[in-house]
Amino acid sequence: MRELIEGKRHYAIDQDKLPSVTTIISATQSAEKRQKLADWRKRVGEDSATRIVDSAGARGTAMHKILEEYIKGDGYMDLTTVGQEAHNMAKVVIEQGLSNVTEVFGLEATLYYPGLYAGATDLIALHKGDLAICDFKQTNKPKKREWIEDYCVQLAAYTMAHNYVYKTNISKGVIMMCSKDNYYQEFIIQGLEMKKYMHQWLKRIDQYYEEQRPKD
Repeated sequence: MRELIEGKRHYAIDQDKLPSVTTIISATQSAEKRQKLADWRKRVGEDSATRIVDSAGARGTAMHKILEEYIKGDGYMDLTTVGQEAHNMAKVVIEQGLSNVTEVFGLEATLYYPGLYAGATDLIALHKGDLAICDFKQTNKPKKREWIEDYCVQLAAYTMAHNYVYKTNISKGVIMMCSKDNYYQEFIIQGLEMKKYMHQWLKRIDQYYEEQRPKD
């Protein structure tokens, strides 16, 4: 079960209430990234920034829903303006991303690392013959690889949790991303690069819990 604690998403797992992966990532963002976001909001104006963020969130939620129902074989239509945009984006992800998926093992799967964190990954599947943790992402404009470090760390967190609880050895993560103008990008992390992001994630966990510790 998901719940909010002081406005931050947590998961109730057995007797624990674990912070979500996205909660930890958000709380441990670098000062440089926070400043860039603040500068952007100042540059475009608070009202415009809020509209852009809300619109992107709604479009992303709709795209995820369409992809989830497609994978389940149920199908889903959203006839709103946002929904129509999302349908076009989902179609691109299906044609260029999910076409490489041959078997699905988990969909909107909740994963957790006992005592530390939890989260939900979009897809656990065979991708080009490899067992992989996959996430769908929408974006307002195409991204460079160096701009999506937090997404890579997020995949590493889910991979660590799955490997620990289910005794697997997954070492591949796939980000299937589509922009609102229907440009598809796929980012794959695996092998040594996956291990690098796992180490980064462990540092973020340490930072998060250190900052949560009551101060004297």
